[in-house]
Amino acid sequence: MSTAQNIAPAAGSASQARELKQALEFLAFTLGEEEYGVDIQKVQELRGYEAVTRIANAPEFIKGVVNLRGIIVPIIDMRIKFNLGTPTYDQFTVVIILNIDGRLMGMVVDSVSDVITLTAEQVKPAPEMGALPDTDYLIGLGAVEERMLILVDIDKLMSSDEVGLIDRLEA
Repeated sequence: MSTAQNIAPAAGSASQARELKQALEFLAFTLGEEEYGVDIQKVQELRGYEAVTRIANAPEFIKGVVNLRGIIVPIIDMRIKFNLGTPTYDQFTVVIILNIDGRLMGMVVDSVSDVITLTAEQVKPAPEMGALPDTDYLIGLGAVEERMLILVDIDKLMSSDEVGLIDRLEA
């Protein structure tokens, strides 16, 4: 492994170096009017949306599967999963290929904007919303200048009922 990744700023205090180490990188994407973030380390690649092979009796949010270089990858439409209205697929629609515990999964989003680096101080806890079902998959809210990202713990979201369901569909 290269040591170049561990270089601290030339002029800075030890606390700045620690803060730099604690910084987290998130891939920012949009669903409807909201901006979300997912840990960049979980992202394997970005692809344009292409036709999928539909699986009989799958829930609506599981669009189907694609063959990605010999690997069958389930594709989940996050707009449907989060009940954000009817999805539209255009030149901006992106499939984020995620590697979750050694399994590849595709996540359809409206668009991808950039990679955002957040320090621990910029990540605020998700507000308690007692009436909302299952928000355990939220890490919190990331604030960068005028932007607010809803940070998603993709491991929790995708490894809940969906992965078990996808395992059964692939069998």
